Amino acid sequence: MSPTKQILALNRFEASDGAALAPELAARVARRQAAFGASSVLFYKEPIEMVRAEGVFMYDAHGKRYLDVYNNVPSIGHSHPAVAEAVAKQIAVLNIHTRYLTKPVEAYAETLLSKFPAPLSNLVMTCTGSESNDLAMRIAEAATGKRGFVVTRAAYHGNTQHVTAISPSSMKSKPVPDFVRVIPEPDPALAPDGDVAGFFAGHLQAAIDDLEEKGVGFAAVIVDTIFSSDGIFADPPGFLQAAVDVAHRAGGLFIADEVQPGFGRTGGGLWGFSRHEIVPDIVTMGKPMGNGFPMAGVVTRPELLSLFCEETGYFNTFGGNPVAASAGAAVLGVIEREGLIDNARDVGAYFKAGLQAVMGNRRDIGAVRGAGLFIGLDFVDADGHPDQGLATFVINAMKEHGILIGAAGLWGSTLKIRPPLCFSKENADFFVDTLKTILAGR
Repeated sequence: MSPTKQILALNRFEASDGAALAPELAARVARRQAAFGASSVLFYKEPIEMVRAEGVFMYDAHGKRYLDVYNNVPSIGHSHPAVAEAVAKQIAVLNIHTRYLTKPVEAYAETLLSKFPAPLSNLVMTCTGSESNDLAMRIAEAATGKRGFVVTRAAYHGNTQHVTAISPSSMKSKPVPDFVRVIPEPDPALAPDGDVAGFFAGHLQAAIDDLEEKGVGFAAVIVDTIFSSDGIFADPPGFLQAAVDVAHRAGGLFIADEVQPGFGRTGGGLWGFSRHEIVPDIVTMGKPMGNGFPMAGVVTRPELLSLFCEETGYFNTFGGNPVAASAGAAVLGVIEREGLIDNARDVGAYFKAGLQAVMGNRRDIGAVRGAGLFIGLDFVDADGHPDQGLATFVINAMKEHGILIGAAGLWGSTLKIRPPLCFSKENADFFVDTLKTILAGR
């Protein structure tokens, strides 16, 4: 088998769907496409016009309410008043670039860095996760003098030119470039005797050997620490330690992409790498950092950052502006005050158990896995093969029932479940009951 569609295309509106739209909506879509051209991406066969959101819910122009089980950008809940207040207050006072001393930025940096293991004590703030991963790659190249990177088969790490090169899931037709090696995701179903750690580390070693043999050299392995685009692989806890050891023995770095699993989503601390009891060389952050305000960052060891800065005069105009810092500080405060890490752990376990109960009564669900409020559910056909068609059907049927959900995985057959961290057991029950109804009515 081979993937037939990019993940983004699974529930994407296509021009061929336009004939079925009501005239007013068709005109809106045409206006959008005229302005944005080929880069326009809308979800669903019938696109939604969203007008507001609060907590775990979004509302369209007709007043229909949707349970958001898709977006991890507003991680502490849509339109959170603490973030809105912090941003409004700071932007009314001062918002400037980063070449001035500003207390909100300095205070935020110290608070955020206190959440990391001691060797990781320098922060560079950026505006997007793509910028963060691009910078992480440049730091790794400067530190090692090498240019080779290893990623997983369906990885997504952003959309700058450099980062797209290490994002196989973004490639429509071009192969990855010669400085990138692609290895299988840490799927227990692929690992002989269930040895996920050995399986993943072994493939990493083979990729490193090939990079060195070809004269490219090995700079770093970069992984999303819950492998979200690959289909969500969290277990067993600790399996990434072997990969870190392989990378370090080869003289390279381990980069933890926390853009999606970070800020409490896995329910075992703020960071996905904590689940594996490892200390990465570089950590990248994005989306949930500002709960919708565009901010991101890179945390690393001082010696690694110094090597990069010796050869590059890096400066980011908006990364680390005081409004972004105020948003980020509000997010960290809400996570702590509202107990959202514990909620992710407890509600996530309850949610996962409910989905596993559904799987126990069906042959078209192959697996349910994940950690905290980041869960993957695989759809399979009668022969046990990935069923992308069923995933597409469920995504659109869920939308009609008032639930927003997306897909992931090499085959695009995995429901990617990542609601706001304020998700409740009642929300989980609604999702599970709706999924049962949809599958029963096929």
